[in-house]
Amino acid sequence: MARIFITGSSDGLGSIVAQRLVANGHSVVLHARNAQRAKDATAACPGAETVVTGDLSDVSETKGIAEQINKLGAFDCVIHNAGLYRGPFRKTSDGIPALAAVNTVAPFILTSLITRPKRLVFLSSEMHQSGSASLDDVLWTQRGEGKWSDNAAYCASKLHNVMFAKAFARRWPDIKSNALDPGWVPTKMGGSSAPGSVEAAVESYVMLAEGDEGLAKKSGKYFRPGKKQGRPQAAADDEKAQDRLLEICAEFVGLPSI
Repeated sequence: MARIFITGSSDGLGSIVAQRLVANGHSVVLHARNAQRAKDATAACPGAETVVTGDLSDVSETKGIAEQINKLGAFDCVIHNAGLYRGPFRKTSDGIPALAAVNTVAPFILTSLITRPKRLVFLSSEMHQSGSASLDDVLWTQRGEGKWSDNAAYCASKLHNVMFAKAFARRWPDIKSNALDPGWVPTKMGGSSAPGSVEAAVESYVMLAEGDEGLAKKSGKYFRPGKKQGRPQAAADDEKAQDRLLEICAEFVGLPSI
């Protein structure tokens, strides 16, 4: 039995994957943004071990989530599932758009502060192929709301997730760290007309969470639905860029470089 923590698991794929993992006999800790969402998460997956709460768009609350998780003990796998897709700039109390906070900063904080698990899964998207590899203004602190593009920000953040997976695979050779594109599936985020298969997405999540199959024993890779390995944007393999991304995030949130 594995012990697994899934961010953004009050609904959507996060909740579906949690239910599947519980059904497979694993212990799953859920995450929700607030108390009401925590009730929703528990109702959807009553077999979960517990649920932690905290807003991933807030740096201090994200650090608090890490504290909650560490108090629960060791985990075999952490799945960075939470993410924002489209929407306005939505400046956070930390001065950056919520999308950058949830998609880029939060996974960095949690990975930095949670006691190192055996496996890490960073949720990406095939849209990362269109993401800018520039690290000049990763968190939109210079461009600001006037130049905001939710599509550009999302694509770049999903590239960051692949870079994180590869950076931690390289720096922590004792763990398996991978990125996952779940595909465009019919969830609240994907919309009812999305053509992808939820089941194929879940298969890849579960494979990486459980870590038993041959492909799941790889590290620093990019996976797609149906337990298939994919090929990410070439820029994701730039080790200097990976290291710089980690430095930018560490400086912004006041944590030491990993």
